[in-house]
This record gives sequence, C-alpha cells and structure tokens, in this order.
Amino acid sequence: MVEANRFGQQLFLANLRHARVGQHRGTRRKRTKAPITSPAPTFEAFDHRQLTLFPAFRDLANGAIHGFPAPAEPKMAAFLDQILIEHAREHGWSLTTTKRTRRGLAIALGLQDTPGAPMLATDILNLQSIGITTLRLLEVCAASGLLEDNREPAVDRWFETTVAELPEQLRTELERWYTIMLQGSTTPPRSKPRSEITTRLYLRWSLPALRSWAAAGRTSLREITPEDVREVLPEAGNARARMGQGLRCLFRVLKSHRLIFLNPIDPIRTGTHATRIPLPLASAPLRDAINSADPARAAVTSIVAFHGLRSGQLRKLQLTDLHDGRLRLGQRTIPLAQPVRDRISLWLAYREQRWPSTRNPHVFISRRTALDSAPVGVQWITTSIGMTAQQAREDRILHELHASGGDLRRICDMFGLSIAGASRYSTVLAHPDLLGEG
Repeated sequence: MVEANRFGQQLFLANLRHARVGQHRGTRRKRTKAPITSPAPTFEAFDHRQLTLFPAFRDLANGAIHGFPAPAEPKMAAFLDQILIEHAREHGWSLTTTKRTRRGLAIALGLQDTPGAPMLATDILNLQSIGITTLRLLEVCAASGLLEDNREPAVDRWFETTVAELPEQLRTELERWYTIMLQGSTTPPRSKPRSEITTRLYLRWSLPALRSWAAAGRTSLREITPEDVREVLPEAGNARARMGQGLRCLFRVLKSHRLIFLNPIDPIRTGTHATRIPLPLASAPLRDAINSADPARAAVTSIVAFHGLRSGQLRKLQLTDLHDGRLRLGQRTIPLAQPVRDRISLWLAYREQRWPSTRNPHVFISRRTALDSAPVGVQWITTSIGMTAQQAREDRILHELHASGGDLRRICDMFGLSIAGASRYSTVLAHPDLLGEG
C-alpha cells in the first residue's frame, strides 16, 4: 500500500459517468411512462381526540424559520392532497395558489394534537400569523368532510359583549330570547329562525330601554310595567317606532314561551317607520362611473343606471343569463341598451384575460371570488359604483316615472315593483329637484 501511494492518488469527481446496463453506445432506448393505476386514496377520520394536559403556546414564527414537523398521519395527508388537487383543478386555481395551499396544508397536518382527527378551524386560522392564506385551506378541508368548525360566531361574541353589563336575571331572559330568534322553536309555540341582522337590530333598538331599567334597579323583565315602557319611549318619530318594534318582539317571544307573565308594551301604540322620500342623484358622479376606464365599474354602473337592477340581482347575475343582448332576470327578459352591451363586452373580455382559468359562473367576480364559485359581496358592488346600488336604482326609477308622466304600471313592469312600492315614488313626481343636475 505504501509503495502504491508513492506518487499520490488521482482524485475523481463522483457520478460524472453513468453506466448504461444492457445498452450499446449510439443506441437510444425508448422510454415509456407506466400508466398510473393506483386508486384514489380514501380516509376515515378518527372519532376521538387526544386530551391536552394544559394549553401550550405554539411559536409558529420559530417554526417558519426552523421548519415544522411532518404530518403524522400519511393516509390523511395523501387523501387531503388528492382533494386539494381536484378542488384546484375544478376552480381554476393557479400553480402558485395550489402550491401555497399545499404548503399550508402540510403545516396544519403536522401541528395536529390528534393526527387523523378532523381539522379544527381555529388551528387553521392561527396560521395567518405566519402569512398562510387560510381561506383556501378551509375550503379544501370542508370539501373533504374533514373540517370541524369550532369558531365562535361573531354574532354570539357581539351578544355576550352587549348584555354583559346587565343584571344576571335579565341576561338569562335575553339569552333565551336570543336563542329562539336565531334557532327558532320546534315546540309550541313554534317559530322559524330569524336572521342575524334582524336579531341584531331588535336588540340594538331595545338596548336604551334595557339599560335604563337596569340603572333604575330592575333585575328582570317580569318587573316591567306599561308605565315603565312609557317612561323610556321617545316622544315620536322613527326613534319611538324602532324602540317599540324591538321591545314588542322581545316581550312577545318571552311571553309566548311563558318566561314573563305580562306584555307591558301591548296596549301602547308606537307608530311605524317614516318612509324615506327617494330623491334623484347628481348626474356627474353617475356619468363618471359609466365612462370609467375600469371595466368592472363601467359595466356595473351602466346596468344599474340604465335598467335599475338591485344589488342582490347584480351579485347573483350569471353568464348564462346574458344571451343575444338580452338579460334574463327571473321571469323577466330585459333587452339591454347598447351602452350597457358595449361595457359588458369590455368587462367580459377583461375577465377572460385576467382570470382565464376561473370556474366562477357569475358575471361579476373579484380577485377573491375568482378562485371559487361564490358571488361578490355587497361592498364590492358599492365600491365599484361609488354609491349604493339602491341610490342609483332610485334615480333611474324617478327619471322613468317623470318621462312616462307618472305611469305606475309601467315602472312596475320595468323594475319589478309592487303597486305599494311604486306609489312611494309617485309622491315626489312634482319635486323641483327631480331631475337633479339634468
């Protein structure tokens, strides 16, 4: 060995030459891809969860630097990855969005307290602190059936905060009313669930009276008399009507479920809401919005300004509703004005160029909704127009009413109004500012 190494050794870099076993030089072997015949993975979530000894703080920022643990349940990871790929293909996700979502999914799986159990929505939302977009993660987990939505509804947090300062017995009665309003009642007296907006409004209108009674020493709604109601009711106007409507709903529900013995507001008249008089808009803002260089703003504004669509109708408008220059809206078919057709064509061309792979069937989409099938929000419509859709719609109805000489039947057919709704506009037919700036 010493003699062999007298003059040193020649060093070589490894793996520079690859031997071709069973193949002569100058010949090329034809490569074929083996067909993928493996079945799609399946997975059933565990029906148990590992109990934690004490809540521990996860330093996600440190994990983002030094790395996160790998998913502990490979079958669940493979199943969710397959669902993610199919969901991304179905909704036209870009490669970047798919890659980011897969990375977030791997991190969420590695941080599970109980590998194999459904994903907790709160654990996924915690990843926002390290820049992970969690909306698509929630979509994938929900599509796979492996999402446990343990988030507290925002309306529940609002209710608890709002009634926290009231006496305990009064809070208990309000909690019962709140539950019946949101969930309904399947036992007599039966009732259907009400919306969160309605519940919020009724409680907000009743709060001044409830706080006033609590300050006066009342600890339960059973102690309230008609005299107490009259003391807190405003004298007149919408303030009186709103408080009366809120208290009437509150006492009616509690009495029907025998939580109070007397409805103290029953013999008291509180009036109705005063109808707001619709007035026209200045023409300059509408003209600027219609002629905007933004294709979305010009298209949305032109439809409202020419044909008076509501915000909800704009949001739900689908591509199949547009055909041969006509708009199908429920049982109505609206021939679109030429300026509207031109602006919709520009928007659809921009939509195709900006989001060529989107599977969203709605006419109007945004950067967020282009990756799913949801409609745009009301705020998107308002921001695009520069005003609420209702304001532009009222302006359009007033102009049509003036042009037709007060023909209520005509505006009912054109805008889908009832006779009672149309009569609201006829009261301002002779208003001197009806045409605004003309």
